[in-house]
Amino acid sequence: MFQRELFLRHLAQTSSFPLSLEIKEAEGLYMYGADGKRYLDLISGISVSALGHRHPGVVQAVKEQADRYMHLMVYGEFVQSPQVELATLLVENLPAGLDNVFFVNSGSESVEGALKLAKRYTGRTEIVSFYDAYHGSSHGSLSVGGNEKLKNAFRPLLPDVRHLCFGETEQLSQISERTACVIAETIQGEAGAVVPEKEFLQALRKRCDETGALLILDEIQAGMGRSGALWAFSHYGIVPDILTLAKAFGGGMPLGAFVAGREVMQCFTENPVLGHINTFGGNAVCAAAAKASLEVILEEKLWLNAAQLEHVFRKMLVHPDIRGVRGKGLLLAVEFGDFTQAKGVIDRCIQKGVLTDWFLFADNCLRIAPPLTISETEVRDACQIILEAVEENHC
Repeated sequence: MFQRELFLRHLAQTSSFPLSLEIKEAEGLYMYGADGKRYLDLISGISVSALGHRHPGVVQAVKEQADRYMHLMVYGEFVQSPQVELATLLVENLPAGLDNVFFVNSGSESVEGALKLAKRYTGRTEIVSFYDAYHGSSHGSLSVGGNEKLKNAFRPLLPDVRHLCFGETEQLSQISERTACVIAETIQGEAGAVVPEKEFLQALRKRCDETGALLILDEIQAGMGRSGALWAFSHYGIVPDILTLAKAFGGGMPLGAFVAGREVMQCFTENPVLGHINTFGGNAVCAAAAKASLEVILEEKLWLNAAQLEHVFRKMLVHPDIRGVRGKGLLLAVEFGDFTQAKGVIDRCIQKGVLTDWFLFADNCLRIAPPLTISETEVRDACQIILEAVEENHC
């Protein structure tokens, strides 16, 4: 029986129209199909593979750690060097107020932990989020997501959640002394790379300070250099109380984290003890991969490459059918008139060997989120293929 048939028979499907590309191997910027066809990866597994596929430094770190030990017990009495070294390197490259790391397995889990932490620390119950936000698919993270179509089939969800319009400063007055936290993506990913005005995020930070609400910034997609800075919040001159990380943070392995000040994080140690735990978060092999990946990002300052290549994409992707390019760094959305038009371009790009897709809440947009290691030559080649696809689709 063919792999594709087994895939459709035994793997749970999330849509009735899976892409069903059978990938045999991947290296650097490219993935290779069962027929040997090469695909330039413009989405990085949804912003995961920041260093491309099988970066030698990450692969070596995984092999070396697997030779020592894999799973012990992630929360308990064991001091594990991969966890300690990764947490130390991370906080050394974050603002002073973010110095305590809780490792989890995924972005959804980092959001779940951050929400619990904010409620426990403040003793409050209300959570404020934003329309068109995406924070994950588990019940708590889905509750603070901002797309009603995605949520309605799963109600009732977490109570006492209020949604505001992202970017509308006047609505921030609805944040009050009963608000435990405000959670926002620094750049809204699945809304189609929506970048807020600097004044909005600064006003949000100010309102949280005035009311005692904690500010949670979700940089699961926008962090780790993708925005053109190591941390997207640094573009805005603010610092969150809690930062959530995943995707590229794991270096291609399943790892997430939420980061806060030690005083805040200590809430999980009593009333009740073990206030938040999980089984695999901070797994030694995952932590080793994440540390190796972060070291490369820092040493090569890959956020500078992201900032530079944003301009190349914007300069080249000009066509009457393209309504605009929005986003920041290498988290970009190419906007078309509707889903049919965008899907036609996406399908032609894949046929031509450039892998891209759309956004959950902006299906009229084509996603650009390649590995941060992409070169200008590869960007120009990708843009040329996208333009050819646009022209063919136009005809």
